[in-house]
Amino acid sequence: MASFDQAEGLRRMLAGPKPRVFTFLSALREDEKSGMLVNLGVSLARQGSQVLMVDARASENSVGAWLNARHDQTLLDVARQQRTMKEAVKLVAAGLSVTMLARHAWLPPESARQLSRVFDTVANSSDLVIVDSDINLDDAFPLATLDDSELVIQVSADPDMIKAAYGLIKRVSNRVGRRGYGIVVSGASEKEARLIYTNMAQAASRYLAVPLHYVGNVPEDEHVRKAAHLGRSVIDAFPKALASLAFSRLAEQLARTARSTLCLEGVPELGVGLGM
Repeated sequence: MASFDQAEGLRRMLAGPKPRVFTFLSALREDEKSGMLVNLGVSLARQGSQVLMVDARASENSVGAWLNARHDQTLLDVARQQRTMKEAVKLVAAGLSVTMLARHAWLPPESARQLSRVFDTVANSSDLVIVDSDINLDDAFPLATLDDSELVIQVSADPDMIKAAYGLIKRVSNRVGRRGYGIVVSGASEKEARLIYTNMAQAASRYLAVPLHYVGNVPEDEHVRKAAHLGRSVIDAFPKALASLAFSRLAEQLARTARSTLCLEGVPELGVGLGM
């Protein structure tokens, strides 16, 4: 088995440029995370990127549920030759697709290895891959390949959520080692978001030797909830809302990062202020 893992690792190293994969973890409620990801995905697609949303959580409020992905048509089914890729990947809108990783978030090792190959294949057909994920009790992602993706943590101004976000960073870092993390602050002005980021970055640098990077913020905006009740993204329902402008700028930054040859670790600070 060791030789298989080494060969698989070598194959990935020699495969050439990889698509930009962003794995999102959140200290916020599931619905707040999914709403943010849906609006971000729509914004990216509107700007011309081919975006694949991957639901790695398979919960009632994860991004697949929001986009009506079918739980009986997953990438693991493709790996097991029970479904075709066309069946497993649902086109939501022009430039935006969604797929379920598996029916259940946590898989036995052999299933995870099968799934990893299929994930690489479908990811290579997209400009950006947005993964809605979580970590298990062993602080691991559902798919080991996500260790190599760009990790982004969503946080709010709530002190408990800031503490929870820092805890997520600590847990993942204890397992994967020193690497960078992007920070997105929801429900806060630019000034508030910058202060939250600065405090988190100082603590992470001092106690974890981990660099954090400011990706951006989305201000509190009632239009986000109104759009969700309508079953639409805020960009579609209220294109001039403050949150819509924020998501558009956040999407521009992520797309710019995806086109770059740099990784998060090589960028001192990502993003521009998104608060209005």
